[in-house]
Order: sequence, then structure tokens, then C-alpha cells
Amino acid sequence: MNVPRLAARILLGCLGIAGVTSASAAEPVLVIHGGAGVIRKGMDAQDESDAREAMAAALKAGHAQLMQGKPALDAVTAAITVLEDSPQFNAGKGAVFTHEGRNELDAAVMDGATLQAGAVAGVQTVRNPILLARTVMEKSPHVMMAREGAEAFAADNGITLVEPAYFRTEKRWQQLQKALKEEAGGQAHSDVETAKHFGTVGAVALDRDGHLAAGTSTGGMTNKRWGRIGDSPIIGAGTYADAGCAVSGTGWGEYYIRAVAAHDICARIKYAGQSVDEAAYAVINREIPLAGGNGGAIVLAADGHFAMPFNTDGMYRGWIGADGVPHVAIFAGEPLPSR
Repeated sequence: MNVPRLAARILLGCLGIAGVTSASAAEPVLVIHGGAGVIRKGMDAQDESDAREAMAAALKAGHAQLMQGKPALDAVTAAITVLEDSPQFNAGKGAVFTHEGRNELDAAVMDGATLQAGAVAGVQTVRNPILLARTVMEKSPHVMMAREGAEAFAADNGITLVEPAYFRTEKRWQQLQKALKEEAGGQAHSDVETAKHFGTVGAVALDRDGHLAAGTSTGGMTNKRWGRIGDSPIIGAGTYADAGCAVSGTGWGEYYIRAVAAHDICARIKYAGQSVDEAAYAVINREIPLAGGNGGAIVLAADGHFAMPFNTDGMYRGWIGADGVPHVAIFAGEPLPSR
């Protein structure tokens, strides 16, 4: 039993914090993303099919948890684990390479019902960083661990470790070679996939108790240097959840950090009374682009409404409700049924 987590739930309930009530069961919903920035011309038919299949599998994995009455956090980690194991996305198996030719992985989770959170940064041997982030939250007094310390904690807690070579894919390796060549020649990146700041996976979920959770996992930026950490593992920047709102972002992390983007979306909903669509649009499609950044996010409210804003040519995205039918989309303008 996680005593701190249980105590936090009891305390929040006793204090009457919004969203922590014994109200009737909510209708579960799970929303995922697999990164913004995708463009149609850079994707062949097999890549597209594989990505859609992986997203559908992730949605079904998370949905199964929700239908068993499990908490939102279980659905989030189940969905993200599938995406981390799929080489189509910049997380886990499909992570991009650093300047030095390594895969350095970041992840975070947050439980909206208790405001507890866990994160890891710069790990190189953890097969599923999202599971380690959750373990940091549940089995340590800390919120974030990094690099060798995080990996030692993983080993102590039975988290699956792999050789660094596990994460290598030829596609990502070639993207690094292209980026290095362009960098050496002083050229701008010639395509979105090679661009430094795209790619992440994430999930947000609402469970039958009306509780929310969020999680994000990433390989970061192609050709990143000096131990760079982006927004994904930073609570409030790329990942955030409270009683009324859950957010996972994807995009140019430096701008999401400066904007405290994930928290800002939830704060607009909580304090300014904005709708999910209004708050998400204001931050993702106005504030971040005005500052010079771009990307997208998935946002889910406690009433089950959600938004998937992005300002790039596409974003891997999808959702699933109580009926168990996964809905996925990739490109801008592609129809995606709403609730």
C-alpha cells in the first residue's frame, strides 16, 4: 500500500477539494498523443499504418484498465508503455539520438486526485521510463530523479533495464547523421522529422471515480547536447494534472518550460473559468507561437471534455471512451470524432 498517496487522497477528501467527492461514477475516457510535427510527405504507407495501429493498441490497453475500475494513472501508464515500446514514436524504443549518439530518455506522471508526481530525466537503460517515473512518485519521497541515480533507483525497485543498444533504430540514427551534417554546414534543418524539437508521447485519463491523471515520455531533441532536459519531465511545463484538468504537451520544450504551459492551461480553466478548448487554444496556439515556439497538447477536463490543439502540420492523436472504440488521427484537418 502506498501510505503517502492514500493519506493524500483522504486529506483532500476531508478538505473538500474540488473533484474529490463521492459523486456518481464518471464515464471514463483516455486521450493520447504521439508527438506533434508530423507531415504527410515524410511518411510512407507502412509508417502511417504502423503508427495508427500502435495508437489504437495504446488506447485499448489504457481502456482495459479503466473498464476494470482501475485509477486514471493505471490507464495513462498502460497506454504510454505501449507507445514507448513502439519504434514509431520518439520515446522508449524509438527515441532520437543525442549529439554524442546516445538515447537519453525523460518521463513524468501526475495524479490529479492527490497532486503527487514523479519524473525521471536522462536515463539510458530503462526500457519504460514512464514506469520508473511512477515508481519515483509511489516509492520515494522525491519528485524527480536523473541519470545514474534514477537508474540505480530503477534497479533497486525491479524496473526492467536494457542495454543502451535496445533503443537504437536506423531511422533515428540517420536523422542524427543528417542533423550533424546540416549543423556542420550551417544549414537549417531541411525537414520536420530531423528538426530538433518534435516528438513525445503522452496520455491523459479520467476514471470512474472522476479522477484525472497525466503522463508524458520522450527521447527529447535530435542532436541535443550537454545533458539538455526538455519540458516533458518538468511538472507544470509538459505534464500536469489536478482535480479539474490533465495535460500532456508535445513540442519545442524550451518554450513550454518558459510558459509553464501545462499548468497555465489548467489554471485558466480553474481560475478564469475558461473552457477546455479556450484554455488549450490560448496557450498552445497563441502564447507559445507568440514567443517563438510551436507544438501541441492533449487536455482533458473532469467532465470528460477534451481538446487536442496543435499548430504544426500534424500530431499523432487519439481517444477512446466507454464504448471501447479507438479513434485516431495524424494529419491536420483529418476528421476525428468527438464525444
